Amino acid sequence: MTAAKLHIKAGVPPKSVYNPFDGSLIGSIDVTDASDAGESLARARRGAGLSRDLPRHRRAAILEGAAQIVEHKRDVFAETIVREAGKTILQARKEVGRCVNTLKLSAEEAKRNAGEIVPFDAFAGSEQRQGWFTREPLGIIAAITPYNDPLNLVAHKLGPAIAGGNAVLLKPSHLTPFSAIKLVDALLEAGLPPEVITVLHGDRELVTALISSRDIRMVSFTGGFATGEAISRSAGLKKLAMELGGNAPVIVMNDCEFDKAVEGCVSGAFWAAGQNCIGAQRILVEAALYERFRDAFVAGTKKLKAGNPTREDTDVGPMISTQSAERTEAAVNDAIAAGAKLLCGHRRDGSLYHPTVLEGTPRNCALWHEEVFAPVVMLAPFDTLDEAIEMANEPEYALHAGIFTSNLNVALEAASRIEAGGVMINDSSDYRFDAMPFGGFKYGSMGREGVRFAYEEMTQPKVVCINRR
Repeated sequence: MTAAKLHIKAGVPPKSVYNPFDGSLIGSIDVTDASDAGESLARARRGAGLSRDLPRHRRAAILEGAAQIVEHKRDVFAETIVREAGKTILQARKEVGRCVNTLKLSAEEAKRNAGEIVPFDAFAGSEQRQGWFTREPLGIIAAITPYNDPLNLVAHKLGPAIAGGNAVLLKPSHLTPFSAIKLVDALLEAGLPPEVITVLHGDRELVTALISSRDIRMVSFTGGFATGEAISRSAGLKKLAMELGGNAPVIVMNDCEFDKAVEGCVSGAFWAAGQNCIGAQRILVEAALYERFRDAFVAGTKKLKAGNPTREDTDVGPMISTQSAERTEAAVNDAIAAGAKLLCGHRRDGSLYHPTVLEGTPRNCALWHEEVFAPVVMLAPFDTLDEAIEMANEPEYALHAGIFTSNLNVALEAASRIEAGGVMINDSSDYRFDAMPFGGFKYGSMGREGVRFAYEEMTQPKVVCINRR
């Protein structure tokens, strides 16, 4: 049995999946009707028992084995990402490599993070007690994943969940389901009992039916704010881990290593066609350096080649759909009408939206405050670090930020005062290592990803205490 064949309801038409670059049909997925939620939950209950009973060495071996399978089939996985997500082939290969690392980190976590000794004799009157706590599985986890990293973001949910001995109901994006399906197939090939992961494709009614069930112990969601708020209203009393997007600022100081800052910001703004929750959206440049940086940044942006993502020399592929590119075009038009100045880009060819740079964007403009999730970046000058940090902190949600400077004191002050889940020093905001904690600050911040931290979110401590008296 493969992941693609689970839970098919007679009479429910399959959903077609299309290549975002050329519109060609990739394939179709069988849709799970909301009325099948009970069957899916029953299967997951069986899977939770099987997963809990797997010894840690077996969980680790399965995850390590899946990593080896993904590595062996890396070209197939990369081609799948390109076809369904529109990432360039170079970016897709990097995502496959990160997925392998995520699975390996999960395998290690299964073996090492089992609990700790509790020093009961640290409290007077407990000298005759000794014990420990273990980390036990939650049970069934509902995992809902987006289209922008269709392989590695799935691995970030499945890997820690399996390491912790849980079962998973996985709903990948209907726009990019095949990377997730292939990853689940790799886990099954590596020896995971099939009931441990159930892949579901369905609409909001299906998701609501699942997450509102008391059988679900945790919902792990990566996606937009509106969907996250709807999930929180439906889920009830259970753990929620949500990564709901960002609007990353990068501060560029006068004393930065100039070429490194320009190169890092260009890459950070336009990686994955800007469909990157930690991509640089607002670049704040110290006033004395602003014109020089702006000119170099625009020149670097114009060198990027947008087009066919299968080509080795393509830098920027399509957005996930023509509709997404049209929304981006409209948002930039609104910003220009409000007073922003276009420096380059703002050209759309179907789903391909060319890298776009603006300056002078009003700070009350939606594009300044909201996540654009597109190859659009705004430049703005500042006079003092206080002003830069105030500008950086304006949006009500934040994931990452960055600062380029040669002054360690300035870097550490900025890191202390910027309200974000991570501050990258002399890196763009879009740097992420899969072992580090990852999540947001301010509104909507719930839980952390990153293998160890997700594993701990997906497990619960159990204390065992022995009274020797």
